[in-house]
Amino acid sequence: MKRYYSVVCLFLLATLFLSACGTFDNGNEDQGGGGEGEGKKELRINISSEPPTLHPGLASDSTSGVVITHAFEGLTRISEKGEPQEAMAEKIDISEDKKTYTFTIRDGAKWSNGDPVTAHDFEYAWKWVIDPKNQSDYAGQIYNYIEGAEEAYNTPDITIDKMTNVGVRALDDKTLEVRLVNPTAYFLELTAFYTYFPVNSKVAKENPDWANRVDENYVSNGPFLIKDKSASITLEKNKDYWDADSVKLEKITMDMINDPNTEYQSFKKGELDWAGAPTSALPTDVIPQLQKEGSLQTSVIAGTYWYKFNINKEPFQNENIRKAFSYAINRKAIVENVTQGGQIPAMALVPTTMIEENEQGYFNDNDVEAAKEYLQKGLQELGLSDAAELPEIALSYNTSESHQKVAQAIQDMWRKNLGVNVTLNNAEWNVYLDNIDQGNFQIGRAGWLADFNDPVNFLEIFTEPKGNNDTGWTSETFNNLLAQAAVETDTGKRLEILREAEKLVIDEMPIAPIYFYTNNWVQNENLKGVVISPLGDAQFKWAYFE
Repeated sequence: MKRYYSVVCLFLLATLFLSACGTFDNGNEDQGGGGEGEGKKELRINISSEPPTLHPGLASDSTSGVVITHAFEGLTRISEKGEPQEAMAEKIDISEDKKTYTFTIRDGAKWSNGDPVTAHDFEYAWKWVIDPKNQSDYAGQIYNYIEGAEEAYNTPDITIDKMTNVGVRALDDKTLEVRLVNPTAYFLELTAFYTYFPVNSKVAKENPDWANRVDENYVSNGPFLIKDKSASITLEKNKDYWDADSVKLEKITMDMINDPNTEYQSFKKGELDWAGAPTSALPTDVIPQLQKEGSLQTSVIAGTYWYKFNINKEPFQNENIRKAFSYAINRKAIVENVTQGGQIPAMALVPTTMIEENEQGYFNDNDVEAAKEYLQKGLQELGLSDAAELPEIALSYNTSESHQKVAQAIQDMWRKNLGVNVTLNNAEWNVYLDNIDQGNFQIGRAGWLADFNDPVNFLEIFTEPKGNNDTGWTSETFNNLLAQAAVETDTGKRLEILREAEKLVIDEMPIAPIYFYTNNWVQNENLKGVVISPLGDAQFKWAYFE
């Protein structure tokens, strides 16, 4: 899923350094080693559920992402200051036209099995993602930017060794050349994202199933190594990591507690050092008290919570029906009475952190009168006399107390405002994702956290009905607008084009935006150095306990 800025939003805000003063007994005594006056060395957090994948090229959700981001490292990494910095690449050269990047791989960069990290590993990993047989939801993260990649993605029976026209090439073990379709100001942010992480090409070629089990075949190159994946995930410090001196923790344990109340109680007992976002959610009913106590930590992030309509399922092939359901939602009531975490009602797609004007949005919140008018238009177009003749409608969401409460509130709004009865279906995360991918839903809960700091990250989802666009909606006009924006070098003009594209999405309403995200969490008062980026990610590379 998954992600603070000005209107143009081309630069990251300063990263947030976290040093909260909690009010709980969180096990501040030394644990996991350390001498007198030295803090414990083990961090225990909760990620709510089992990650759907531990393969960087297949990950498309925040649960997988938080594990992979600590076990792997790309050419760049987002620094403590919120800016991309050299990581696996120790040197980066950019051509005068900003379309060719030459990365020099760092001396001493190793895989966990002792193999050197090479430019060939990056070339293999990126081409693996754009091989359509591998069904990477994030293939667009590469083929939208790299020369020849989209053509390769759309070529039947393509194989990695036949991708000779794709603009990523290992010139030798230490040198990777990347050619872009267009100048991309945020490309070095993309190379810090997990879709761009390398994989050990030697291991992957010998064992295509390498990422499905944590054993001798699972190799990574990040600050931590995955040592166990059972009831919890155990990460241990990678002693051979090039920047190991910056890594203070010896161990991170990631529990999979699906119930926010259980997680919160574990935190209060000192069994967890962190509860809440971005790896899970706090119980909504404790947030007001935590705010009153001053122990709640909150940051606005680049993310949007929405419901997606499957336009291939009745009755949501009809635009007016989709608008009726969206306009009938009282977003202000949801953020004030249900989520209660400082979220912002969303009547737009792109977060206010990227486009400030989107706080007003493109339509009025809780516009019940307009919703009823759209409902009547839609019913007439479908040849129905009233809402009772609509087919049975179900709202699907993944198991979570907060998602359930939002769904129940909106279910009640649709009943009162439109006279439509909607059933609720929930499923565990992996099952839910599979149902969404297979199109087995009418309305589905979704959210998008920015992968990089630009509005196009939210818009390019809808370029084609594939990848992360499960709605089935697409538009040639929309695609043309994004193509225009890709070659527009004037920042102001580019933003105008992107806003026109956003307006088209909202006008045709394949999704109903609900609110813009905030991160809300509590943490061990002795935990320092955790970095929350403006995109909402948590990095524990620099974390330590006083």
